[in-house]
Amino acid sequence: MEKGRKKRVYLIYPPSPVLNREDRCQQPTKELLVIPPLPPTDLMYLAAIAEECGYEAKIKDYSLGGDLAADLRDFCPDYLVVNIATPTFVSDMAAVKLAKETLPNLCTIVKGAPFLTYNTNTIYENPYIDYVIMGEPELTLKDILDGTPNEEILGICYRDNFQPVKNEKRPFIENLDILPFPARHLVDNSIYKRPDNGKVQAVIKVSRGCPYHCFFCLATPVSGHQVRKRSAENIIAEIRECVEKYNIRNFVFWSDIFNIDRDWTIDLCKKIIESGLKITWSSNTRANTMDDEMASMMYKAGCRLVSIGVESGSQKMLNNIGKRITLDDIRNTVKILKKNKIKIYNYFVIGLPWETEETVEETIKFAIELDSNFISFYTATPLPGTKYFAYAMLNKLVEGNLDFHSAYYEPVVRSHTLSKERIFELHKQAVKRFYLRPKFIIRTLLSLRSFAELKNYFLAGMQLIMKR
Repeated sequence: MEKGRKKRVYLIYPPSPVLNREDRCQQPTKELLVIPPLPPTDLMYLAAIAEECGYEAKIKDYSLGGDLAADLRDFCPDYLVVNIATPTFVSDMAAVKLAKETLPNLCTIVKGAPFLTYNTNTIYENPYIDYVIMGEPELTLKDILDGTPNEEILGICYRDNFQPVKNEKRPFIENLDILPFPARHLVDNSIYKRPDNGKVQAVIKVSRGCPYHCFFCLATPVSGHQVRKRSAENIIAEIRECVEKYNIRNFVFWSDIFNIDRDWTIDLCKKIIESGLKITWSSNTRANTMDDEMASMMYKAGCRLVSIGVESGSQKMLNNIGKRITLDDIRNTVKILKKNKIKIYNYFVIGLPWETEETVEETIKFAIELDSNFISFYTATPLPGTKYFAYAMLNKLVEGNLDFHSAYYEPVVRSHTLSKERIFELHKQAVKRFYLRPKFIIRTLLSLRSFAELKNYFLAGMQLIMKR
């Protein structure tokens, strides 16, 4: 290392297929409609931590292109931090191996949802990995970079005398306001755009945690049962930085469950309005936590789209997966959002263990009845760490290799009554039956306000029509 230079940390998404790599939502973007690539906000948080520790940081998303080995030789980092995802686990790990072969003295650190379950095995089987971070990574990375002795760092696996060591779990960060804002100056923000109008958007992580622990979802295993919310003042300060420093006015308010605390939600909306910041944003909601006053305040504060995890149009299916909502809850929330001019993005899952031809038909009809602006039909994917994964293994629902390379699109397991091939066919039928309705097409065309919107909807439509 040349004398006087700062130590360097390189934070990357590996050269694997484009994937939204948030730990609870590891979604390939190629096959799924209206799912744009999101900025690497997790890496931006970690880069900000590295800079606070006095390091020079650099971020690169190699799923968008680039030569990892050449860049490593050029930047010559001391530490490499890699986001590892379950659907691309093998190719992601190959990238870490390449990095170690390129720079043998490089300290390699991996983090991601797979390490909810794969931790000591990863260290044992992959000698080119120095640290596995389990759980929330920010304070753990800070300890590593600060030189804290390994045995004192919570939430890591490492190697000691060739043997894997797993330390105690790190508690979740209770006060999220202590974290620095994401290091957006280290990425090309213009790459990450809204799928409808092509405008640049940023992700603001407003809270972490979900108390519901649904059957198929990683939110609770990843972020815990307690909902930990940032203060309204802290969130608005980050929004202001985005507006004034980066000219970004479109946001995804990322959370495991946005509006579970009614008072906090309304307070945040009021403070956004009072700030005078002219922004638009989207969020999510549970189907039984929305009311008219809240929706009205959200719209006034700039909310223009809300996503709902509907999951199924069969009440029996909702009960089986522990969703704890009713079809009427969903109908009521959709009615409230439409009344308040907020667009709706409904999510459905097809292929869970109790799925039948009849429950799929109920789901398709319910989706058409709700008639939202956007919709995603996912095929059920039992990611390790979920209750679904344990259930699928115990009940021998896996058909062939448990391959997640096309997660949420091509099924990897069957239901108790449907083969994975039949689930795939029903999934494609569901997408086409919703999006190719004359009513939906006409309404969408009438809602367009720019050539950019027309272009983006046209490309999405062609992708839909060409689905095999």
